[in-house]
Amino acid sequence: MAANTSKTLRNQMMYQVFVRNFSEEGTFSAVKDKLERIKALGTDVIWFMPIHPIGSEQRKGSLGSPYAIRDYRAVNPEFGTLDDFRELVDAIHGLGMKCIIDVVYNHTSPDSVLKSEHSEWFYHRPDGSFGNRVGDWSDIIDLDYSNRGLWEYQTETLKFWAEIVDGFRCDVAPLIPLEFWQYARAEVEKVRPGCLWLSESVEPQFILHMRGRGLTALSDSEIFQAFDMSYDYDCYGDFTSYIRGEAPLSEYAEAINRQEYIYPDNYVKLRFLENHDQARARFLIPDAGALKSWTTFMFFQKGMALVYNGQEYGASHLPSLFDKDTIEMKPNGVDLSDYIAKLAEIKKSAVFTDSVYSVKAVGSNTLAASHTSGDKVIAGVFPLNGESGFVSVPLDDGFYTNLIDGNRVEVFRGGVQCLGEPMILQ
Repeated sequence: MAANTSKTLRNQMMYQVFVRNFSEEGTFSAVKDKLERIKALGTDVIWFMPIHPIGSEQRKGSLGSPYAIRDYRAVNPEFGTLDDFRELVDAIHGLGMKCIIDVVYNHTSPDSVLKSEHSEWFYHRPDGSFGNRVGDWSDIIDLDYSNRGLWEYQTETLKFWAEIVDGFRCDVAPLIPLEFWQYARAEVEKVRPGCLWLSESVEPQFILHMRGRGLTALSDSEIFQAFDMSYDYDCYGDFTSYIRGEAPLSEYAEAINRQEYIYPDNYVKLRFLENHDQARARFLIPDAGALKSWTTFMFFQKGMALVYNGQEYGASHLPSLFDKDTIEMKPNGVDLSDYIAKLAEIKKSAVFTDSVYSVKAVGSNTLAASHTSGDKVIAGVFPLNGESGFVSVPLDDGFYTNLIDGNRVEVFRGGVQCLGEPMILQ
């Protein structure tokens, strides 16, 4: 783990914004107009998907993927100007939130500024042509970090943006040498002390695939040497396997518990039910009650909680990365806005900051979890299909407060009577 990573990141919530599809206007100014609503959700950090100009060559769709970047040091004119972005970040800071931007350093668009200026900094196939190592990303070409000049250019770019924003979400960071990230972090720290670093770590199967081809693919344990946070992909497959009825809930619980002893003491996971690469939570979990329980569990977990724009309204359609596809910001059978704000408030409890975390499956469809910090314990019960029943919790017999609704709940003979609704007891 990065030596200066703060455990207080575990008390926070991140909100993900794709500027193009955030509003009909698709501009920085339109986001600025909605900052009060985003703040009201309990947001601590806003993450902007790439804000840079998009390449034209081999573009996918009508507008292209924001991850096929043409110029790292400019902003997409469709979104506004650099001054517009600075004003947006100032407004975010004015509301007490932080801002991070996407860093896409594994590759660029085929017509990028970097390619025209430094073609020698790119990966070349045996025949000398440009390409990418993964194969199915047809709208990008890979960079080659064996070139020290590339390190200097990329780091100077990070330092430029670190004068404006508070941190970076780094796309497919495991495909880039760890030594680069360590160097870049140390250099950026000189400009932005306490800069926040989030790695899009990758699925275990992808790591094995890349390593099998002799390519760089960092594990989460390696990533934690340079980053403050990593994705939850090491157990996301277990989550979706349960949702699809392909594996028992106990396997998901066991995968979460492993994180407690294989990662450093101050590890921070970005906990999510959805993001721009995965199916919407409401699509995977159409039942409103189950979605509520899963959302509660996500916030209860050790780590920072992520909400993708539209998730608070139960949006079930995953917006396109390649075309204009405005997110519908109205309730889709559920409106979790106030509920998420309550969970974000609960997450501020010091018990979540520094604890021993444990999760267990109770029966086939209920999770029970707890955080223990010294003599303090906070316990959660999460029925995932509305089941009622007795659930054991690590609390002494007596009465406790359900922090979600303020009601008193009795613990008797080591357990509680679950009535089909999630509980967080303290």
